[in-house]
Amino acid sequence: MLLVISQWISQDIRAFNVFSYITLRTMLAALTALVISFIVGPTMIRKLMAYKIGQSIRDDGPQTHLVKAGTPTMGGALILVSIIITTLLWADLTNRYIWIVLLTTLGFGVIGWIDDYRKVVHRNSKGLSASVKFFWQSVIACCVAWYLVSIAELPEQINMIVPFFKEVAIPLGISGFVLLTYLVIVGTSNAVNLTDGLDGLAIMPTVMISGALAIFAYVAGHVVFAKYLGIPYIPNAGELAVFCGALAGAGLAFLWFNTYPAEVFMGDVGALALGAALGVITVIVRQEIVLVIMGGVFVMEALSVMLQVTSFKLFGKRIFRMAPLHHHFELKGWKENQVVVRFWILTIILVLVGLSTLKLR
Repeated sequence: MLLVISQWISQDIRAFNVFSYITLRTMLAALTALVISFIVGPTMIRKLMAYKIGQSIRDDGPQTHLVKAGTPTMGGALILVSIIITTLLWADLTNRYIWIVLLTTLGFGVIGWIDDYRKVVHRNSKGLSASVKFFWQSVIACCVAWYLVSIAELPEQINMIVPFFKEVAIPLGISGFVLLTYLVIVGTSNAVNLTDGLDGLAIMPTVMISGALAIFAYVAGHVVFAKYLGIPYIPNAGELAVFCGALAGAGLAFLWFNTYPAEVFMGDVGALALGAALGVITVIVRQEIVLVIMGGVFVMEALSVMLQVTSFKLFGKRIFRMAPLHHHFELKGWKENQVVVRFWILTIILVLVGLSTLKLR
């Protein structure tokens, strides 16, 4: 919206041409989302408290978490509001990638909102049934995958890029691309949701990864930079950097309220949506393997749950004291802040490794 206005004004005042630069709009998007969240956040938290939309704590979780019962949840709605408003303000709304990411984020957010609503209203910590949740996640992910295939203009847009190797790309074909896209979007969404169990644990890695993806998106959408760095050129993908900036800004503002001891929890409405957003952006810029590297904390959390369930069903034994992984370390004696900060440090290292793949080829 503001891009169109600036382009119109620039016909008379050339200085407004500066707003056509993706880099500037990305920074402005981050700041705008930050300000919106800071302004809306306190009011939203008070409303959630007034309506008694408090978190229910599972009985089988760590006993130290029982004091968190009643803390307002569904705070992820604040992140989504900030991201959507900011993206509509600063992004090029003629760019179809922007709408793909926005609608995917909103769709997964709706699924999460329904899940949170059932937890709050029915006081059921399990919320929406896993099968129903998985079904609608699958529907959205498959629709996104097929649409991305239909608009692909270059073979590179449906190949899987192998990091650290300049000339290595795995042809996926249509069916392979659809399957990979489905797994990345649904997998990342649920992995972020599983990680969202401690104050600030999920949101900061999400912010860091979105910042890194902004760089990947900008480079992939720039024909000169893409050629120089040996990564696939994806026309118009650079505009996704604006969305990533909005996500990073909204996430940082949310961390202000979510840091220990949290005033509000993200809930599934935020975790599912943000995970899906990271997943679909990664697919568009063709960096699925890099996402696995940068999102190593999310991967470990998800794998810990899968391994725990598999081991218990097959052998009747648990590998970890409790899953997801952050609970295992809590029961080993780590303080909540120790788990969170150490996982943040690990994410910083992994994001730097992921960014290094831009040049180390």
